Amino acid sequence: MLREQVATLFATTKSATVADALVAWTFGALFYWQLRDPWVLGWLGLHFLQLLRYPSQAAYHRDPAADNRSVFWASRHWKEMLFFSCVWGALPWMMMPAGNMPMTSMIVLIIVGLCSTGLPAVAARWSSVLAFVLPMNIGLISALVWHGSNTHLALAFLVAVYLLATLQIAHSLNKMLTESLLARFEKEALAEQITEQMAVTQRLSDEKTRFFASASHDLRQPLHAIALFGAVLERELHSHSAGEHAKRLMQAVHAKGTSLDTMLDMSRLDADVVQPELNAVALRPMLQALNQLFASRTQAKGLQLRVRTTGLWVRTDPQLLQRLLANLVENAIKYTDVGGVLVLARAKHDEVWVEVVDTGRGIAPKNREKIFEAFYQIDNPGRDRNQGLGMGLSIVRRLSHLLHHPLHLTSRPGIGTRFRLKLPLASIPEIDGARAEAASTPSGMPPREPTQQAPALVLPSPVLLLDDEADIGEAMTALLASYGVQLEVVTHEAAAEQAFTQAAVEARPFAALICDYRLAEGADGLETAQRLRAKFNPELPFLLVTGETSPQRLQRIRSSGVPVLFKPVVAQTLIQTLAKLIAKA
Repeated sequence: MLREQVATLFATTKSATVADALVAWTFGALFYWQLRDPWVLGWLGLHFLQLLRYPSQAAYHRDPAADNRSVFWASRHWKEMLFFSCVWGALPWMMMPAGNMPMTSMIVLIIVGLCSTGLPAVAARWSSVLAFVLPMNIGLISALVWHGSNTHLALAFLVAVYLLATLQIAHSLNKMLTESLLARFEKEALAEQITEQMAVTQRLSDEKTRFFASASHDLRQPLHAIALFGAVLERELHSHSAGEHAKRLMQAVHAKGTSLDTMLDMSRLDADVVQPELNAVALRPMLQALNQLFASRTQAKGLQLRVRTTGLWVRTDPQLLQRLLANLVENAIKYTDVGGVLVLARAKHDEVWVEVVDTGRGIAPKNREKIFEAFYQIDNPGRDRNQGLGMGLSIVRRLSHLLHHPLHLTSRPGIGTRFRLKLPLASIPEIDGARAEAASTPSGMPPREPTQQAPALVLPSPVLLLDDEADIGEAMTALLASYGVQLEVVTHEAAAEQAFTQAAVEARPFAALICDYRLAEGADGLETAQRLRAKFNPELPFLLVTGETSPQRLQRIRSSGVPVLFKPVVAQTLIQTLAKLIAKA
């Protein structure tokens, strides 16, 4: 507080000194010209001595430790103001002529005006106010009283009233400035607290993200090995009585993998890895696919699922819209016990409204924002895993923002809920209708039954796997061996270089490279694989497999353009991806 007050006091030192000199010497010259009184010259000499003290005030601005010497500079300021005011207080005694009222009135005006104009500059400190105001006014009043005429006494009275009013105004101004500084400091302290709190919140958020990423990676590693070993068992026990157990094992593995993939989707959305590709899309095949996907589930709960197809087209990303609507329908089925779920689309001007309506439990007003938060679930305090993770609607909101499709919610507890998604209407492309609808069908939907048996997949062999997890290497070897693929496993870059060199010597080059993203001792699998390809075969098909979910790493993987599978990898997905790599090569 004192530091800011002192800084305010010295802020106008230079300009105030210049103005003071101009006023003093101008009126001094005028008085000497009119009166030819040597006392005028004496007062000007006194004022000149006062001007010589200017460097002692200006030294404040050159003092590097001024902020730490506020008490010293505050004391110097009021002492300088006292000297200044005494010089002007001596003016009436040295220059006021007897019987010359015009010149006397001019002296009164000069001192009153000087006091009024200088008051705001010294109002920050009350000691400086008293030192500045009292001597010059007391000198003026006493000189007027000493002259003793009625006019002089009247002027003395008026100046005394002015002095009291000035002190009152100065006190109010000082109080206002002090409160203003206090409010400023409180705001600055509050801003600092908010900044610190934001930094703490951001740090906790970053730590949470890193924790979930690490936990997700550590969970995916063993689950990936279990999934691969389970796929081998399922193939080997296909015609055995124990095959049903292997099938149930894989169902449990896939269910857990789906939960982890849900968290991965959140990370990908938060990392801006997902970029929508907007096209004209037919809604009919998408709605039909939703009906196929959820019909058996609604029947198992004794509910009705009604999907009204339409010939409308919208401009959207078909895969992302498919995921958004699937999450809405899945959520509606989960929280509906009696009745059913209705999915419909209708045109409204230049928009298409797609609505998912249920006759479920409804959502209380207090929960209508909370349901879009990650991991939040209504009526699931025990975190029953059969009810999912509570991330479906959080993904829905993120997708609606990403696609710029506004989402509206209306609900009545005990009656049901309606989610309305607004999409831009699109014109039908000028191609064959069936082909247009087929082209707009999102990938990942249940495929139609093939009319012919699919051709056998052509797989690469031999394949080099770079992964430091021994269990995964063994599981991958067993799985690919069941498909007739020879796999060689190495755990670090030096061993991979030896394997490439040996393969070249034996004239059996590797047909593909599979690499984990996170290798032993913090090695970067992506960079390692790129160095190996650059050194031995730049055209070698390359597949990155990872359990990473951190937004930064996902963004880096996406920027590389390398094909990637996320652990736990479904065996059939791995086989199909390897076949596609060979087909592209």
